[in-house]
Amino acid sequence: MKENVESTYKSNDTEEWIDTVWTRPIGYQWALFFKRLNVHPNTVTVLSMIIGASSAFFFAHGSYRTEGMDGLLLNVVAILLLAWANFYDSADGQLARMTGKKTQLGRILDGAASEVWFIPIYLGLVYRFYIHHGLEFQWLGIEDNEQNTLIATSILLALTLYSGFGCHSRQCGLADYYRQIHLFFLKGEAGSELDKSAQQQKIYNETPWKGNFLWKAFLKTYVNYTKGQEAQTPNFQQLMKMLRSQYGETKNIPQSFRDKFRSLSLPIMKWTNILTFNTRAIVLYLTCLIDLPWLYFGFEIIIMNTICHYMRRSHEKFCKELMYQK
Repeated sequence: MKENVESTYKSNDTEEWIDTVWTRPIGYQWALFFKRLNVHPNTVTVLSMIIGASSAFFFAHGSYRTEGMDGLLLNVVAILLLAWANFYDSADGQLARMTGKKTQLGRILDGAASEVWFIPIYLGLVYRFYIHHGLEFQWLGIEDNEQNTLIATSILLALTLYSGFGCHSRQCGLADYYRQIHLFFLKGEAGSELDKSAQQQKIYNETPWKGNFLWKAFLKTYVNYTKGQEAQTPNFQQLMKMLRSQYGETKNIPQSFRDKFRSLSLPIMKWTNILTFNTRAIVLYLTCLIDLPWLYFGFEIIIMNTICHYMRRSHEKFCKELMYQK
């Protein structure tokens, strides 16, 4: 059983402990279920998006301060739905590796799943504060009236938008990129989804609008996503440019260099794991259960940004050192 589950990993290097003992085994069972039904991995991803986004309603109404046990129950339902969505998010990739049904659309959808979950959840938490903010106003000595409520909610909304688009998206995108880089040097192009923006732009330009409007929209989003990843990693881009210049095709990069890169990249993987789902979700669950969900945004803006900055600086540093060694 354990060997079967491990066969659906991207790699042991990139797996987080909690995923190996919890998410992957359950995701594997769902993958087997969907395989028997001949369900495509992309369909599983879409189901994950729907289930994860639906948790926003329950997070938004989950204040036990004013709703009592009903509010607590809504929080628990929200947590279970988001956990369920994450099992499907694991199952889609495991199913794709089981069946060989890997597509570019699947890669784009998988990268977008987290955004589809968290945008409505974040907005739901802002609404929750708008309705249930008496304790915070009491702490701050603010009169609880409509004007103050609108001002405070507007401030929280601005922080939420920055947290979501300025922090969450950037953190997850960079963490995913570093994982794919690691997989590229570990397994080569076949074992990685390390996409270049120029290649994605070419696909976008060559795809006609007629009959492909939705696909073009997905491609454009993915082009911007990959451009953002590359913009944050100038030293790595220079290193890859140097390797292509020296060895031509990337498959010709010596194994000794791949091993060296892996050894330097491996310590970064724990930070990529922290910046993706599990740590983020646990903090979200806890802050909602203690009925102070706005604390989550402080965690994402301060703690997760600090980790992301350290991860990026460390990766860029060793990429620069490798260039000088060459």
